Amino acid sequence: MDLGFKGTHVLVTGASGGIGLETARQFLVHGAKVTAHYNTNASSLDGLVGEFGTDRIQILQADLGDEGDNLLLFRKMAEGGFGPAQVIVVNHAIYVTEDVPVSQMSLEQWNRTVNANLTSTFLVIREYLRGLESLGEDRRSLKDKAAVVLIGSTAGKYGEAGHADYSATKSVMMYGLTMTLKNEIVKIAPKGRVNCVAPGWVKTPMAAGLLADPEIVYRALATTPLKKVATPLEIANQILVLASPTVSSHVTGQVVMVEGGMEGRLLNTREEVGL
Repeated sequence: MDLGFKGTHVLVTGASGGIGLETARQFLVHGAKVTAHYNTNASSLDGLVGEFGTDRIQILQADLGDEGDNLLLFRKMAEGGFGPAQVIVVNHAIYVTEDVPVSQMSLEQWNRTVNANLTSTFLVIREYLRGLESLGEDRRSLKDKAAVVLIGSTAGKYGEAGHADYSATKSVMMYGLTMTLKNEIVKIAPKGRVNCVAPGWVKTPMAAGLLADPEIVYRALATTPLKKVATPLEIANQILVLASPTVSSHVTGQVVMVEGGMEGRLLNTREEVGL
């Protein structure tokens, strides 16, 4: 199926991680030009450059929580010859693996997570929209493929004890931000769309350590009918579908949960309920 990405410039943030890397790959497979963003380590992206070439993918570094870095990122994208991004996938995020209840959470941790996950998202989307605004009427066709896909989380829907900082940022992205942006983008690009993909547990390098614990896997799958952890490809496929101007041209403002039918968080262990 032609998803309509041939020649489309796509920015994938956090492209060096599991979901981001597979998403960048799939856009390239479907004919897009990709700007793959990373913050600290780009080594995982080398294979994509070798496979698709520098005329199809450019790799750029930025601390997206820094306004200056955002401005520089978008300037470098334009100077790299790909022009303004038509599609952006806001995938980057940090997650503190240790459980820290709100009563024990430092302001430093809260602010760091909010800046890295939420403020950075605002800055990326703002520069993206400004890029669309700069397109003249002679390049209006570029706006017709405008699409934003945010990456949420089951934590944003159900919450996650010990991770209020992460779950709060994801909730804002999934609901307040997605629903507001889908009304604003059409003022700039009449066919522009904004949607969100919200995964549960995914087999990524970042999650590998946690998923090695059978108890964590059990708690993750206890309320999941499909009884399995998602792969990065399963998430990437949904991202491409929502970004597609041919498949999802009339889909906007949606949060698609990609979590195997999860019904909520398992709060209590067997021992805690006396079984």
